[in-house]
Amino acid sequence: MKNLLTDIAGVRVGHADDARLASGVTAVLFDKPAVAAIDVRGGGPGTREGALLDLANSVERIDAVAMAGGSAFGLEAGGGVQAWLAEQGRGFAVRGAIIPIVPGAIIFDLLNGGDKGWGRFAPYRDLGYTAAAAAARNTDKNFALGSVGAGLGATTANFKGGLGSASAATPSGVQVAALAVVNAVGTVTVGDGPWFWAAPFELDGEYGDRGLPPSFDPDMLKMRSKGAAAATPVENTTLVVVVTDAVLTRPQAKRLAMIAQTGFARAIYPVHAPLDGDIVFAAATGEKPIDPLFGLTELGMVAANVVARAIARGVYEATALPFPDALPAWKDRFGQGVKPAVR
Repeated sequence: MKNLLTDIAGVRVGHADDARLASGVTAVLFDKPAVAAIDVRGGGPGTREGALLDLANSVERIDAVAMAGGSAFGLEAGGGVQAWLAEQGRGFAVRGAIIPIVPGAIIFDLLNGGDKGWGRFAPYRDLGYTAAAAAARNTDKNFALGSVGAGLGATTANFKGGLGSASAATPSGVQVAALAVVNAVGTVTVGDGPWFWAAPFELDGEYGDRGLPPSFDPDMLKMRSKGAAAATPVENTTLVVVVTDAVLTRPQAKRLAMIAQTGFARAIYPVHAPLDGDIVFAAATGEKPIDPLFGLTELGMVAANVVARAIARGVYEATALPFPDALPAWKDRFGQGVKPAVR
């Protein structure tokens, strides 16, 4: 296992970004349509095809997920992913028509120093097409983390945000993995120190093995808010895609997304705020049957831990943007070396 979303068979990930723009797109493609659901907890979400994933509606499976910067402009990324899938003949069949089903969501990165003067049309549709094509070419299943794709322009309250991923398996062998784009209003670290809130769930030093601080003082628990009092409900979001190889119905996928949201609270402080647009897409490729009660509960427990780890990795792997007043990356401040953890 590579500790990536692509540890789930039949899942591919591709990025496209623009350094001058300081923004980009990440596409998650499924080799076969996957059962999917969505859970929204933040107060300022930006989604494409979100209503389609409501349990009362008819379409059960999706072909891809598009995640992008650019705020509402970035919702066009889904059209680019959809265009690439249409060229491959992929999609939902309606008599003679084929319609690729591509839900998506966006983060706000319009004030990160990049050149957003793109003229009449934003570049996200083209970036979405390029990201989908990159995912299809990605046969070795590796993909970059940190300041890439939809995570290129992401930030948090105190450090550069980014794109992270992690995976695990339940004791019964069902696999689950997550990909996170971390652009939170709060912090992923305890105060301004090297410790990640998600430290108890870290595996194999994947985000520095710093553990938790030996003690907590009141300053560590003060709220650090990106934009402070001037922040608005559209400026911050953490986006997550959780995929499992379990056999799930759509209501079960919805429950998985709901339980997986617990991982946000294990990794970000504060979270699910009026100033965030936090979203989880949950998808199932349908390879392994599970018990609908205990099995789904166990899967959700592991998924929440995986989400927390993916969020921490997104900040740990990030690199700072090359602009004046840009936030530092975690590694700029604390380096990459592993130090003994305080457990």
